Formats: sequence, structure tokens, C-alpha cells
Amino acid sequence: MNDVQQGINSEDIPLTDELVVSYLQDNPEFFNRNNSLMTSLRLKDERRGTVSLVERQQQQLRHKVQSLEDEITQLMSVANHNEQLFVLYSDLYLRLLDCTSAEELLDCLHQATTELLSLSSFKLWLTPADNRDIAHHCLSHNDCAGVMQNRLADDEYYFGRLQESEQTLIFSQPCLGSVVLIKLTHEAQVVGFLAISSQDAHHFDPRMDTLLLNQFKRLVAKLLHQQLAR
Repeated sequence: MNDVQQGINSEDIPLTDELVVSYLQDNPEFFNRNNSLMTSLRLKDERRGTVSLVERQQQQLRHKVQSLEDEITQLMSVANHNEQLFVLYSDLYLRLLDCTSAEELLDCLHQATTELLSLSSFKLWLTPADNRDIAHHCLSHNDCAGVMQNRLADDEYYFGRLQESEQTLIFSQPCLGSVVLIKLTHEAQVVGFLAISSQDAHHFDPRMDTLLLNQFKRLVAKLLHQQLAR
């Protein structure tokens, strides 16, 4: 009998945080039975010295509310930004449809990317089959077939940074920051790619959503193909 009592002696069981947490979870009425403990129990606080358990709960709730408010503000900011982008793309599509030449098309695209979107550079590289006698400062006349093979062979987009040699081929000079390469394909035929750069190294990120870009590249490829065919 003594052996049994000795085996279940509470002094032999180390009191750990896990045991206390488990007990309180299994006994949710504990603080109701010991109501005075709610206000008498003092907890250390880095900024306020010591606080009661009730005050600590209130503080945590305030932090949670503040965090939710910050998240809502951020979501509203993103929604507002996306709405502005949608309006910009919609206006751009109408302008592109009114273009009567490849040069006018490139003028419109250059203005939209560098002025309206405040990005650094805009370039278009055409495959040899589509590289007609077009005189425009946005055209990249260097051989970028290697860049196409390296970055866009299996993908429709490339987001991030380029090697300095690739930057020089596309933009005729090194460019700081990040870039997006957009493959232009019309009726299963690759026309070339668009290259847009930003001074912000994190602006073009592989995690970017491509919903608007998908519509944009299809329209540009179709209109560009039509203008080149003329």
C-alpha cells in the first residue's frame, strides 16, 4: 500500500508548463472558481512593469485588433492599386486598338510603361522572321535569341534580374533593378518578347500575379502581328 502511495506521490511528478496548460485546458472553470486570482495574479510586462491577467488579456486583444486593422488597411491599399491598374490597362487597350502602324503601337506602349507606370525602360525584340524595317528607339536590334532560349523557352514570363551581358543585349546598356520579359506569341508562332525594367530590385518578382499580363500580351502580340503583316 505504501509502495502504491509512494508511486503516485505528487512530489515525484515535476510540474511543467505543459502540465499547467493541459490542466487549465481540461478545467475551463478554474478561474470561475478562483475569481480573485484574475486580478491578484501579477504578470511581468516589459513596458508596464507588472499587470494583472485581465490587463494582459486586454492588451493582447488590443494588439490583435490593431493587427486586423493594419491588415484591412493593407488589403484596401492593394485593392485600390489593382483598381488603378485595371483602369490604366483598359484605357491602354483602347489606345492600342486605334494604332495604325507598328511605330504608333510602340509609341503607345513606351508611354504607358515609362510615363504612366513610371518604369525605367521598355524594349521590344522581334524574331528574325518578324524583324521588318521598323525604325523605332524601342526596338532591340541585337541578337537576343540566346536570351529567349535561356529565359523564355518553357515559360511565358521571366521576372527578376538578368546577367549584365543579357541586359546589354536587350537594353544596349546595363540596367539596375529588376526586369520582366514577356513572350509574344500569335497563333502558336513566337513573334518576340517585350522587356520592361524597373529601378526597384523587388518590383518584378516571380510571385507576381499575371492575370492582367496574360490579356495584355495576347492583345499586343495580335496587334503587332497585324501591323507587321502590312
